[in-house]
Amino acid sequence: MNKIILGRYIPGASFVHRLDPRSKLILSFFFIVVIFFANNVQSYLLLGVFTLFCVCLSKISLAFFIKGVRPLIWLILFTVVLQIFFTRGGQVYWQFGPFSVTHFGLVNGGFVFCRFVLIIFMSTLLTLTTAPLEIASALEALMLPLKKFKVPVYEISLMISIALRFVPTLMDETEKIMNAQRSRGVNFGEGSLIKQLKAVVPLLIPLFVGAFNRAEDLATAMEARGYRGGEGRTKYRVHFWKRRDTLSCVLFGLLTLLLLFLRNW
Repeated sequence: MNKIILGRYIPGASFVHRLDPRSKLILSFFFIVVIFFANNVQSYLLLGVFTLFCVCLSKISLAFFIKGVRPLIWLILFTVVLQIFFTRGGQVYWQFGPFSVTHFGLVNGGFVFCRFVLIIFMSTLLTLTTAPLEIASALEALMLPLKKFKVPVYEISLMISIALRFVPTLMDETEKIMNAQRSRGVNFGEGSLIKQLKAVVPLLIPLFVGAFNRAEDLATAMEARGYRGGEGRTKYRVHFWKRRDTLSCVLFGLLTLLLLFLRNW
């Protein structure tokens, strides 16, 4: 299986799967905002326990979420290293020129790592438990007030849905092209930086050609089915806000109150 998990959907009947996609989308964005209020070990521990609780409610293996972190681990570590070497304050453990390792730098580096992991886990939970069409429908419903300002709400939500759906498809295609190149003797990830860049070039052309072909096929299929935009279209699946959605909002509200309490502890 490809390591990219973002954009994949795993069908299920768990509590998280049965939530209204609008509530999942709202609460996911709300959680990402709330993360930035955490400022100590206790608050991050609370967010970590709550995230694992949500993962357990989804009944999806934790391995899927760890796979979602792996492709971004180098970006996370790079950001953590910048925080460690360029954050001043507290006891100085090591210093060389403009670089230094201080107590505040280590603490901030650890907090940044936790923040990245929690955001990736919650974003992955949203895409694994919500079909792309449901995400598009939720986005359209939440952006309906923008129609008064002539914003093409339906077209925007459709583009986001297609983009999410194409992420795993393009990653699978990239993996196939890389395997074909390896069978011809190309070594990826070995040699100097120039050699690695040269090895990536043969991937780009067939990948772009394949992406354009898929986009053209999709446009032809939509046109053949009489697609004319969102005006006047009815909904095949109608979502209703239920008691479990309200309960989820209450849980996130309690989480926020407890987080604000721990923040000032």
